[in-house]
Amino acid sequence: MTRTMEIIVAAVLLSFGAVVAFDSYRLGAQWAEEGPQSGYFPFYIGIVIGAASLVTLVQAVLGKAAGGNKSFVEREQFKLVLAVLVPAALYVLGIQWIGIYVASAIYIAVFMVWLGNYSWLKSVALSLAVSASLFVLFEVWFKVPLPKGAFDPLSFLGY
Repeated sequence: MTRTMEIIVAAVLLSFGAVVAFDSYRLGAQWAEEGPQSGYFPFYIGIVIGAASLVTLVQAVLGKAAGGNKSFVEREQFKLVLAVLVPAALYVLGIQWIGIYVASAIYIAVFMVWLGNYSWLKSVALSLAVSASLFVLFEVWFKVPLPKGAFDPLSFLGY
């Protein structure tokens, strides 16, 4: 089962690397007189991802991969993956509804309490401080608006 998963993941990453390299080349992946074109660095990142994926794919197909035919994931390991994946997916959905700052504050606080065993007081204080700092950094200083969401509770600030 591990070998099958290695082949699938390597093929997906190889495709991803090819798309990144192709689109970066389309944008311009050369060194121009004024410096690198917009696709220069992403092009080489795509090439590295593709090359590493190709090596992994060849090793998995030839049966020289590290995992062999052992089980890909055990039940307890899968529970740990889901313990991070499900809240992360909810966080991404939360950004669409309540914006990145409020969703981030909730996400940080919940993770600190749930996985880090911190007190609610410390968790809420730190998550609010991080979100407020990011708000000031991006919205006020850099003037870069980040996603506010459909029901942004911070809209009263005028941002």
